[in-house]
Amino acid sequence: MTPALSVIVPACNEAKYIDACLRAVHGTDTGVGLQVVVVANGCTDDTATRARAHAPAFTAKGWALEVLELPALGKPGALDAGDAAARHPVRAYLDADVTVTPALLGQIAQALTCEAPRYASGHPVVARAQSALTRAYARFWCHLPFMTQGVPGFGIYAVNAAGRARWGAFPAIISDDTFVRLNFAPVERVQVPAAYQWPMVEGFSRLVRVRRRQDQGVAEIARLYPALLANGDTARPSARRVLALALRDPTGFAVYAAVSLAVRLGWRGQSGWVRGR
Repeated sequence: MTPALSVIVPACNEAKYIDACLRAVHGTDTGVGLQVVVVANGCTDDTATRARAHAPAFTAKGWALEVLELPALGKPGALDAGDAAARHPVRAYLDADVTVTPALLGQIAQALTCEAPRYASGHPVVARAQSALTRAYARFWCHLPFMTQGVPGFGIYAVNAAGRARWGAFPAIISDDTFVRLNFAPVERVQVPAAYQWPMVEGFSRLVRVRRRQDQGVAEIARLYPALLANGDTARPSARRVLALALRDPTGFAVYAAVSLAVRLGWRGQSGWVRGR
C-alpha cells in the first residue's frame, strides 16, 4: 500500500514564501500520496491566490491541494481547521516558510506507518541569512544540544493516527511544535535522514524578540503542562561545552551571548509582531 499523508500548511501573509514552499512539496519523490491543505489564516496579501495557482500541478501528479481562506484564527485555530479538512490519518504540519527536500515527506510517511504512537521530522538546515550578524548567531545556535540531539521538529513535524490521538484541539499557546514534541517520549520520536531548510530572522532586534518569544513559549508549557517536561531530552550545555564552542567560533558566541543578555535584561528592541522565523 502506498503511504499517504495530509500536509497542513498554516499561512498568515506568507506571499513571500508560499510559492517556494509548495514547489518544494510538489517536488516530493513519487511513491507517496499527498493531500496538502493550505490554511490562509487572516491574510491581507495574496497568499491564497498564489497557493491556488499550484493546484493544477498537484492534480497532474494525482495529489490534492486545497486552500482554505479563513478569518484570523491564530495559528492553533489554523492548525485545527487544517486537521478538520485532512483526509489521511498521518499528518504533517509544515510552516509556510520551510522548504522540504524531495525525500523528506516520503521518509516521514514511511516512518509513521506503524500502529504505535510516533512523531517524526527531518534534519533542519538553517538557510543562509542575508546579514552577517544573523549568520553568526545561527552558526553558534546550530551546535547547541537542541539542534544536535533528539528531534527538534521546528518548521515541520508529523504524527501518525495513534500519535495524533494524544491531544484534541491545539491549545491556544505560543509554541505548538514544542507542545506536540513533548507529547511523545524520546523513544517515540523519529528523525528521518532527509533535510529541510528553515529561515532565521534578520538582525539583532528581531533575533531578540524571537528568542524572547521562544523562551516564553517554553515557560508557558512548563506552567500549563508540567507533566510534559518529563519527555524533554536535551539538557543545557555544560560550561565546558560552551567554552569549546566559544573558542571555535568567538564571533558566533559573542552574538549569541549578546542576544541572550538582551532577552534577560528585558530589552524591547523593535516594536510590533515578529514571526518565529
